[in-house]
Amino acid sequence: MSKDTPTTHHSTSKSSSNSAHDNSAHSPSLNTVKFALAQSHFLVGDIAGNAEKMRKLAIEARDKGADVIVFPELALLGYPPEDLLLRPSLSGRIKTALSSLSDIEGIVMIVGYPHVDHHGTFNSAAILHNGQQKGFYHKQYLPNYGVFDERRYFDKGRNQVLFDYKGITIGLLICEDLWEESPISELKQQGADVVISLNASPFETGKQNCRKELLAKRSSDEKLPILYVNAVGGQDDLVFDGGSMVVQADGSIVHEASRFLNQMILATYDVHSKKFDSQDKAPLTLSRESEMYQALVVGLRDYVNHSGFSGIIVGLSGGIDSALTLCIAVDALGADKVYAVMMPYEYTSQISLEDAQAQARRLNVSYTVCPIFDAVDGIRATLAPLFNKSKADTTEENIQARARGMVLMALSNKFGHLVITTGNKSEMAVGYATLYGDMAGGFDVLKDVYKTEVYDLANYRNRLEDTPVIPERVITRPPSAELRPDQTDQDSLPDYDILDGILRHYIDEDMSFQDIVDKGFDSEMVVKTIKMVDKSEYKRRQAAIGTKISQKAFGRERRYPLVNKWSIQG
Repeated sequence: MSKDTPTTHHSTSKSSSNSAHDNSAHSPSLNTVKFALAQSHFLVGDIAGNAEKMRKLAIEARDKGADVIVFPELALLGYPPEDLLLRPSLSGRIKTALSSLSDIEGIVMIVGYPHVDHHGTFNSAAILHNGQQKGFYHKQYLPNYGVFDERRYFDKGRNQVLFDYKGITIGLLICEDLWEESPISELKQQGADVVISLNASPFETGKQNCRKELLAKRSSDEKLPILYVNAVGGQDDLVFDGGSMVVQADGSIVHEASRFLNQMILATYDVHSKKFDSQDKAPLTLSRESEMYQALVVGLRDYVNHSGFSGIIVGLSGGIDSALTLCIAVDALGADKVYAVMMPYEYTSQISLEDAQAQARRLNVSYTVCPIFDAVDGIRATLAPLFNKSKADTTEENIQARARGMVLMALSNKFGHLVITTGNKSEMAVGYATLYGDMAGGFDVLKDVYKTEVYDLANYRNRLEDTPVIPERVITRPPSAELRPDQTDQDSLPDYDILDGILRHYIDEDMSFQDIVDKGFDSEMVVKTIKMVDKSEYKRRQAAIGTKISQKAFGRERRYPLVNKWSIQG
């Protein structure tokens, strides 16, 4: 066997290692192994396209001197593939794609893919070299919490897998395996010199710091260096933020990829010193607002582009939510693909008209004013015989929102652009939105952004340029839906600082009524807020999807029954 050919060995034993080291690999000319971490976006379902991307990246890495290239978790199919994993043709398509990589020589490829055989379906990593599959590893720990649903699709792997190459023994793990103690510990016991971890770890605020702490602990506890490659890019409501890393055996990070960007890391391992080289310059550390903003940009960009829309439409009201949404849209897609529509009615203030126009001009987007007087009056006239004995209430207010939704959807149908809604997490939580009105659309940019965070992000975006992109008074004046004279949000809702505090405890942290009161919040306000949240589940079930940035987003992570008798005090 050639000294440059990987030898794979499996073991279920913690006490023994089936290592088959080739001693000739320790010759002076083979003192180093260069790894390439391919942090890239692999589109769900595009198996042939993903294989072609792997081909190009592998050739590029080989030309740069890499011995091994590592791709993210399930990269061949994309993550999360959901029920595509249940399609009968999946196995054949995957085998064809793997076979298409068989002519790539001179580099070992570690490919994340779904493995289907008579034993089941597995979340796996294939070891490919010079036209042959030298081995594979099946993920052992299958996450089934939050956004993850892997036990629905995958069978549990049982074996540790290591392979020998150029004088070192390399162990394989996949994502959740690294968050448990035993898999890496067993690899150490079986003689691993280096551990490779394939990941598709979605973004949430502060997640990169958690990853760094975990990698530092795992590597230093086991005295093992770790190569950690993560996916990047948006998929439906998830964003993968990259941040791939190389960690020494003492827990120190010596290579780190940029966040949210396609990037290839090249890291060289010295066989004798058992250390990796260090990158020349580490990427910038992102602030909380910066990483949130970038996640929202990437989430919108990839959803629109990969869905095939030619542009997007935003109902620009002159308020802060639509103002921030417009900024994110322009940063994601470019001004030429963004169409802003202002739809005034009799309660729309002159300030709102001026500020909406000023922002549209500042961002250089297409801007149209489309009054809804006739539409609202026509609907009211139609309903008048039915409403003649009823007092005016929020029903009439909602007609305005629904007229605007109708205009935006008509423009979408006619011109093929995606309507972007502008509701924030605070509003979605308490139902401060109109079904088939301001909730009408295909993607909600701010769905997982609390109102207080909307202000933070607006100020952050303004600080990036000498001339603010959001007019200052949009940020400073009291927020209003402008559906009746002199209306403000606080006519119906608590102050947003208080509201968001309660919502974070109840939604993100699953605190009970009493626990929230014990945090110092007024009990009546807590009761009112929780009731609004619980009663609005039917609205959220019909809402557009939006990028997840928090610990617990509506949708995948928080699914409550629409009809239930759960007590507030529970």
